[in-house]
Order: sequence, then C-alpha cells, then structure tokens
Amino acid sequence: MISLLGAADIRRLAAELDVTPTKKLGQNFVVDANTVRKIVHAASVTARETVLEVGPGLGSLTLAILETGARVTAVEIDHRLAQRLPQTAHERGVPEGALEVVRADALQVHELAGDPTVLVANLPYNVSVPVLLHLLETFPQLQRGVVMVQAEVAERLAAPPGSKVYGAPSVKAAWYGPWKLAGTVSRHVFWPVPNVDSLLVGFQRDAEPRGSEELRRRTFAIVDAAFGQRRKMLRQALSGIYGGSAAASAVLEKAGVDPTSRGEALSVDDYQRIAGVS
Repeated sequence: MISLLGAADIRRLAAELDVTPTKKLGQNFVVDANTVRKIVHAASVTARETVLEVGPGLGSLTLAILETGARVTAVEIDHRLAQRLPQTAHERGVPEGALEVVRADALQVHELAGDPTVLVANLPYNVSVPVLLHLLETFPQLQRGVVMVQAEVAERLAAPPGSKVYGAPSVKAAWYGPWKLAGTVSRHVFWPVPNVDSLLVGFQRDAEPRGSEELRRRTFAIVDAAFGQRRKMLRQALSGIYGGSAAASAVLEKAGVDPTSRGEALSVDDYQRIAGVS
C-alpha cells in the first residue's frame, strides 16, 4: 500500500530540505489527500499507464498517481525537491521502477523516458500556459490530461469563441483538441494559501493532428496578431502580417471570414483557414 502525504508530512519534508515555497517558482504545495485523489480521478488514470507530472514538489500528487498502479515521469526544476522525491516514494511504499524523476525546466524538456500518454499536474500559476503549449507541441503521445491551474487560466483555456475570457491561449490550446473545466479546488488545501482560486481543466487530444508544424506556426502568428490588437477589426489587426488592410481583407474574404469581425469571434477552425490561404 502506498501512503499519501498529509499536511504535517509536507511541512516536515519542507523543513528537512530547507524549502520555503516561493512566488518566483509558483510553488504552492497541496496538503490534502482527498484533493490529490480528486485530481487523479478526474484524469481517469489507470494502472500500467505512464503519466507525466510537471512540478511534483514534495510528492503529494505524485503519490496519488502512483497509488493507481500507473508509472510516473516527474519533471522538477528544484534540485532539492528532485533529489528527495525518489526517497519519499520509497518510504511511502512505491514499487521500484514506478517513478522516474527528471531534474529540468519543463519549458526546456524535449525528451521523456517512458513515452507518457497522460498529463497530470499542479502547474505553477506564472508559467502554466507556456508549459502546456510546449508539452502539447513537443510530445504528441500525450493524449489527454487534467491540470490544476489558476481559475482565470483554466476558464481561458476552456473558453468558447465570443466569451469575455476567450483569447490567444484559448485558440492555441484548441489547436490540439477540446478543453473543459473538470472541477473546483479550494485555496485552503494549499500551503501556503494562495491569494487566487484554482480550477481543474482537462483536455483530450484530437485523434488526428490538424496540420503541419508550418501551418501551426502560421496559425499561431495570426492568432497573436489578432489578439494583440483585439479591439480592432481583423483587417486592421492583420495588416502588419499581410502588408496592409486591403491585402488582409482579401485573405480574410478568401478564407470565408468577415474582415470587419474581431479576433474573439473566430474559432480555431477559422484561424486555420486564414493560415491556409496565406
């Protein structure tokens, strides 16, 4: 049996390692066993799967994933935490070989042992969107996942076109497949208690990729331009890419998009069609 960490265990480990959670690294450790089990359940993790976890910290979520019988590849940037985690896993009853810890910045990871197919993570608030987009781009074997992020970020990732929080992250995330909110998390299950709320958000990668890497890059560049000047009509917002509003209008009309519309009205399919024309 694998035993999970409680609040006292986490504070003891932090004191042992002289770890003080920092805002710079976005560290807020989950101290409630029910919460980490809830995250794992939301991700539908099963035995014999390989799960990628980013920012395992002291290991509370890691142990809950391992409790299912799954394997875990954990990417941790803090050398103290990365060095201690295998020992914690061993002390808590994790079988030999079930956990691999990679000491690295998740934004710099380009290879992972075990070919993980599921992403489960409590992501630092300050880098959650860049990390998610990097992982989805770099590891096509990641088929689904559930991550805990700042509520505002989760709502943006799952937002449909036309909503108030729909933006560039919404479109870029949708390139890989649909996203949906997957549960709430009380701020009081964290140590230290953050001054923002958290939500779970999940994704399921599309069975077939949308297009080539070149098409993705073109699409994302158009998305950035559209939301960089989101109050402007698309023919104006994209004029810098196409050499003027008249040329931008011609491209938009060819793609079946109204040149007077604004970026927040367009779906990822619309942006892909525009990129295909250009």
